[in-house]
Amino acid sequence: MLAIIPARGGSKQVPQKNIKSLCGKPLIAYTIEAAQAAKSVDRVIVSTDDPQIEEAAKKSGAEIPFMRPKELAQDDSKAIDTYLYTVEKLNVEFNGNYKEFVVLLPTSPLRVPEDIDNAVSLFHEKKADSVISCVEVSFPPVWMKKIDRDGKITNYFNVATENKNRQEFETAFKPNGSIYVFKYAFLKEKYSYYSNNTYAYLMPQERSVDIDSQSDFNYAEYLMRAK
Repeated sequence: MLAIIPARGGSKQVPQKNIKSLCGKPLIAYTIEAAQAAKSVDRVIVSTDDPQIEEAAKKSGAEIPFMRPKELAQDDSKAIDTYLYTVEKLNVEFNGNYKEFVVLLPTSPLRVPEDIDNAVSLFHEKKADSVISCVEVSFPPVWMKKIDRDGKITNYFNVATENKNRQEFETAFKPNGSIYVFKYAFLKEKYSYYSNNTYAYLMPQERSVDIDSQSDFNYAEYLMRAK
């Protein structure tokens, strides 16, 4: 299984986030090491536009056979375009024959190799179009609210939820941004992560930290030091 780790430069909230030191190692190193240790992965590719990320990734043992084009590394660039570009270039220009692949975001440093292997096993067992790692959320989505410019609260969903306890709602889950397993043909044809043949790989809260802000980074560091 091919593993793609997308890591562009230009992070706004946490500058140079993907190579920022986390407990003594660049953030991206944790994802590279987990991919290398996964039994289901036989090649680890980092897709980046940034020479500093390229250097850090190579030091951790990942391949960077080509740099990501600038048009795929903008704030409004779609991640799905990067995945399709990477697999197509590997297949057409580098003699690859990749029909399925796993995407591992470097902002999820607490996943373990077994998570990757279990997600890939589920993908094959179910003959899925895609498998996406998810985590249980702590409250029902229908509790979400809108706040207008005057500070007035309104319901985000048109559902009556007053006077209901959390236990009365069905358990909800969200993608945790850690693992995506795809059929290349499905992704290219449907241009979507989801179909009626998409399955969830469930992960616990403590391995589902997705670093988007400095507070996320601090929390991940706290969990790592606690271990």
